[in-house]
Amino acid sequence: MSPRPSISVPPSVRRASRAVMLLLLACALAACGGKDAAGDAGKGGAGKGGPGGRQGGDRPIPVTTMRLQPQAFTDALIAIGTVKARESVTVTAKVSEIVQTVHFDSGQEVRAGAPLITLSDRQQQAALAEAQASADEADRLLRRQSELVQQQLIARAQVDNQRAARDAAQARVAQIRAQIADRVVRAPFSGVLGLRQVSPGALVTPGTPIATLDDISRVYVDFPLPESQLSRIGAGQRVDARAVAYPDQRFEGIVQTIDARIDPATRAVQVRADLPNPQRLLRPGMLINVEIAGAERSALLLPEIAVTQVGRDSFVFRVNDRNGVEQVKVVVAARRGGQAEIVEGLSVGDRIVVDGTGKLRPGNTIVEAGAGKPDAPAAKQG
Repeated sequence: MSPRPSISVPPSVRRASRAVMLLLLACALAACGGKDAAGDAGKGGAGKGGPGGRQGGDRPIPVTTMRLQPQAFTDALIAIGTVKARESVTVTAKVSEIVQTVHFDSGQEVRAGAPLITLSDRQQQAALAEAQASADEADRLLRRQSELVQQQLIARAQVDNQRAARDAAQARVAQIRAQIADRVVRAPFSGVLGLRQVSPGALVTPGTPIATLDDISRVYVDFPLPESQLSRIGAGQRVDARAVAYPDQRFEGIVQTIDARIDPATRAVQVRADLPNPQRLLRPGMLINVEIAGAERSALLLPEIAVTQVGRDSFVFRVNDRNGVEQVKVVVAARRGGQAEIVEGLSVGDRIVVDGTGKLRPGNTIVEAGAGKPDAPAAKQG
């Protein structure tokens, strides 16, 4: 093979080519460095100051807290009772007869012995006249025979027989007078009458209701209590009662008596309280809420809104030294007036979240709601 011919390149061309290659290499290196810098910048932004960073998601949650301290607390027994009149009766007649006169109106207040209705007594009045005449005749005959026996004209035994006949005639008169008295139905005690159930001309029989009569100047309230509370109640304890019909009015009374028996089906004992009712506001049959105050003692109290109920368990959020919250299971013994008594799970001095528990999760950090933010430092002047 013949050797290839050599080509001579001028020095100026070689220098130009070398410069072009160096320029291309520099551009390539610059492009790679820019990409790496942009990638590092993107990673840094996301990890530290970017909107998707953790610092933005860990902002403290504003809540309201309180320090747990012992407070005075009064135990109270709560029950639902029924109002009963101190004296109550359904007025009825003792005999079958036509109503002649009605002496009362519905809702009238009457005194003991006041006549309520008068029944027809024409038959009894006629029988009374006959019996009275017989009694008068027997009395005259007895006086005449008493004069004759003094003169020894008749036997003393005959006078004794006439005296017995006179007494029998007088007893007959008394019997008819009692029957006439039964034709007037009277109030057995003072009280308030209910709705009138009869009218003049109506036929009443024994047991026919004429009206109800209730003495409600004082009333009873009967309510059940579990047998487990029997040791906490006694005669003479103060009772506060409220009726749905009068929510803004409180009725005060005392425990009068406790039933001698406990219902074996419900394991509850019936308690009777005595309440004054001068304005006649409480009516028999009314439902009433009863509260019996107990002894005052010291207890750890929380507002009920601080307690979260999960099934049968109760929880609160406790704040630690780093303003983080933890969920603590507690035992609530009693609730009264919007307060819950905590008997297990917390200690004196614990800081508890009261308002804002709905937006908390264990491990969150909190800040006291309404707390002012620190002022920004003033810029230095040059």
